[in-house]
Amino acid sequence: MGIHEANVTEWMVSNVGAVAPLRFDLIAGGRSNLTYRVTDANGTSFALRRPPTSHVLPTAHDMVREHTIISALSPLGVPVAKPLGLCTEESVNERPFYVMEFVEGAILRDRKEAEAAFSVAQRFDIGGNLAETLSSLHDVDVTKAGLGDLARHDGYIERQIRRWRGQYEQMAVEGVNHDGLVEAVGDQLAASIPTQQKVAVVHGDYRLDNTVLDTNGRVRAILDWEICTLGDPMADLGLLLVYWAEPSDGTAALLGSAPTTAEGFMTRKQVLEAYARHTSLDVSQVGFYQAFGYWKLACILQGVFARYSAGATAGDTGSVAEFPKHIALLAETAKRTLEEA
Repeated sequence: MGIHEANVTEWMVSNVGAVAPLRFDLIAGGRSNLTYRVTDANGTSFALRRPPTSHVLPTAHDMVREHTIISALSPLGVPVAKPLGLCTEESVNERPFYVMEFVEGAILRDRKEAEAAFSVAQRFDIGGNLAETLSSLHDVDVTKAGLGDLARHDGYIERQIRRWRGQYEQMAVEGVNHDGLVEAVGDQLAASIPTQQKVAVVHGDYRLDNTVLDTNGRVRAILDWEICTLGDPMADLGLLLVYWAEPSDGTAALLGSAPTTAEGFMTRKQVLEAYARHTSLDVSQVGFYQAFGYWKLACILQGVFARYSAGATAGDTGSVAEFPKHIALLAETAKRTLEEA
């Protein structure tokens, strides 16, 4: 389960004021960090984050780093769950973990959840608030926030392209090469990187289902800071637009039953305009960053396909045969988006 209940209970009673006995419920997990809802004897809920129980890459699952980021952002008004305590003593639970407040609200993972949680009239404002919240994150002065040493300040997109290109090449599957399309789009991206306008806190996976919304559709908390770094804020904006699926998108099915395909949500263009209203940054080259987002998803999906093909993942493999087609579609969409930009 990933929790040594006796040890963690003792630690939480001593360090975050929890009242024993505690109940631990896993609410998110997999290859990413694990999140538990912890409920104490008084009915108070906490959120506990720890690395996955296997395949741990220290740089990707650094609890101290994640805790540092939200601790720096919380006093600045950026909507994050308030951090309550960090445990680095591995004798308590084998791996470091941290505890934060449990933020109640709606997390919209698909169209059905969006339709159940919000009226058609309410849905329109969600996109505008999501964009405004992202702009406030990008407004943070990284030095004044104490995050200046979190990562390099320059070359973010160059490093990202090298990283994902390398992962794509390492995950090659015999007989499936997409006719060199992914590599060609990577070359096009590398040759046309816009000048980074500023160094900002980059969430890395900013999208609707990584936020908690209040009853009016406003962001109460941004979740999942595990790949947060410093870099080009336009990368966050581009990825938000990639995931902001519209019903007519050819890639909509690849992103699942996206909540934003429900009636009433802003269009992608309107979300971009909302961000532009709240920032001094030039958003005219956002098409490049959207293209990069589609291409990165193609590289990620190739990794998933390679693991399935190698038999590394158990369970239903019925849709795996479609992966090469999906990877090619994402790469083609990246190519078209880049050319249109």
